[in-house]
Amino acid sequence: MRILFMGTPAFAVPTLERLIEAGHTLCGVFSQPDKPKNRGMKLLPTPVKVCAQAHNIPVHQPEKLRDGTALALVRALDPELIVVAAYGRILPDDILNFPPKGCINVHSSLLPKYRGAAPIQWAVLNGDTETGVTIMHMATELDAGDIILQRSTPIGPQEDAGALYDRLAVLGGELAVEAVAAIEAGTAVRTPQDHAAHTLAPMLSKDLSPVDWTRPAHAVHCQIRGLIPWPAASTELISGTPMKLFAAEETGEDSAAPAGTILRGGKHGIDVVCGDGKVLRLTELQPSGGKRMRAADYLRGHPLERGT
Repeated sequence: MRILFMGTPAFAVPTLERLIEAGHTLCGVFSQPDKPKNRGMKLLPTPVKVCAQAHNIPVHQPEKLRDGTALALVRALDPELIVVAAYGRILPDDILNFPPKGCINVHSSLLPKYRGAAPIQWAVLNGDTETGVTIMHMATELDAGDIILQRSTPIGPQEDAGALYDRLAVLGGELAVEAVAAIEAGTAVRTPQDHAAHTLAPMLSKDLSPVDWTRPAHAVHCQIRGLIPWPAASTELISGTPMKLFAAEETGEDSAAPAGTILRGGKHGIDVVCGDGKVLRLTELQPSGGKRMRAADYLRGHPLERGT
């Protein structure tokens, strides 16, 4: 099938690769414009652009989608189907309506749950034990189109959003190829979403970072896992020393000490009392101005007294 692919970050790369492996004709790729990064502010290509160029697929990076330029490109490429995975742009109706077989999207949640920009992170933040990938027909309303395929996967008790992102990217590629094959064969089923049951997964912000130690240990653990790799959970010692938190363990231990109290620090990490009286062990952190490290390594140069 003649396909125009649209995607930007690493999440979308497995889908593009699987479509190529399946033998489809990739007539072009749309990706967001390159952005300056690092100290030199050098323009870096998006992961999808790098992948497409490695396979000699033409890459287009329109600044706007509603001024007619993008539509002209789509018409010139003349795809039968548009496949979208984490493109990061909302497609206007004139583009959605152009391909004869429509536009489909790879979404990293079990729709209608978690429509929006950060479904992987919010599934972890909310303590869900299961998530998945949905392949859907795209509609004008965000993530509200008919479902073609869904596949679920458990979320591990220690799995963070970064690791889950990588797993769902692979699952998304597998499911996208399966959906495209069904569309090509004319056997794809359209199942309308239960719109009344939808929930939202808005973009993350640094406002989510500060840990409130009066919350239950499990909720704090989910916060730490859900904000990996960005913006990361954060806390501050009574001395004023700020740090980011990257990994923790629920010990199951109970304590009568006030929430936020450090019970002990040692080779296994830093044990902190939470609001439900349960102890959470911090195992990986990054002090302000320092590198990400094991909590035990931090303690070697910064011992913390019991009761801090």
